[in-house]
Amino acid sequence: MGFSAARRWIGCLTAVLTIGAGAAYGDATCAIDKIDLQGSWGKAQFTIEVADDAQERGVGLMNRPSMARSAGMLFIYEEVSDVAFWMENTLIPLDMLFIDETGVITDIHENAIPLDRTTIPADFPVLGVLEINGGLSAQLGINVGTKVRHGAFDPATAAWPCESAN
Repeated sequence: MGFSAARRWIGCLTAVLTIGAGAAYGDATCAIDKIDLQGSWGKAQFTIEVADDAQERGVGLMNRPSMARSAGMLFIYEEVSDVAFWMENTLIPLDMLFIDETGVITDIHENAIPLDRTTIPADFPVLGVLEINGGLSAQLGINVGTKVRHGAFDPATAAWPCESAN
């Protein structure tokens, strides 16, 4: 089942954000609707929606009046690409975490301005972009070099791979 199909059956998501170097995450298998982040600052987990096709990426988080603190959206591309975002029709400030093919954050754009049409490009080609509430990356200490764990990143090359459920 692809990420788009899985996202449709997830429905209403309940989120939990866990912060701290000693946080417990159970096993290292990955769920389509969760993403883990780990760095020198500690660990966090977000409940996410996945946008993995052109239509979903085009809509993103537009027209939403709010988003839970522990929620986000993961944009996944078919291949490593130069990407740029803008905030047209996006009503909430967002942090954009640009992620390379190994699942490492290479750039962060903090507090993107709602309704702004200024383009926000990645500094490097990326495989994914995680959008979370504006200001949250600084509040948690998320920085460049933070590792991301999600099934969208190839376990053979991921800096922090998911483990097989078998």
